[in-house]
Amino acid sequence: MPVGLPRVPFRIPGDEDATWVDIYNRLYRERFLFLGQDVDDEISNQLAGIMIYLGIEDETRDIFLFINSPGGYIIPGFGLFDTMQWVQPEVYTICLGLAASMGSFLLVGGEITKRIALPYAWIMIHQPASSFFDDDDSGEIIFEINELMQIYDDVIKVYAQRTGAPLWAIAADIERDVFLSAEEAQRYGLVDLVGIQMDDLLGFRIN
Repeated sequence: MPVGLPRVPFRIPGDEDATWVDIYNRLYRERFLFLGQDVDDEISNQLAGIMIYLGIEDETRDIFLFINSPGGYIIPGFGLFDTMQWVQPEVYTICLGLAASMGSFLLVGGEITKRIALPYAWIMIHQPASSFFDDDDSGEIIFEINELMQIYDDVIKVYAQRTGAPLWAIAADIERDVFLSAEEAQRYGLVDLVGIQMDDLLGFRIN
């Protein structure tokens, strides 16, 4: 039997009485965001919008993005990655479960020194793939290949910049699916910490 989406009481500032809200909206108020699916336009836009709002609300408080994602589309992923770099608050990224493909790209995009993998998390990197067009028109196919090669170069550069690994090593590794344990991902430079306790991470508790 499905559990459904739990609801918890929350008093909106200025209101006298608490109202019942779903647990994710409550966690968003504490600046905890969740990517628990493939990256697509909808979830990328939702998370980007929340990050921008939280940055306007308080630019001094960190944002925490929990990632358990098998990957997803490149362009929405790039949009979310750019938002993470653009907003004023620093963005922690925390991998629980799996961060594969675009999920690992977003994981490595967290604030350097604030990228975390839980002990039994897995991280996978590989080269980007795309199908912007379904047509067989040769002009569109050539355009797709050119665009894909630019994206391929951009992905390699980001991984290299944010892990400290040389470009040639990244280029060689992403030719295949590379699965890394939390400790291996830390050695690779994809994350900075493994298995940190929640109290240490936050420095405070939810009231």
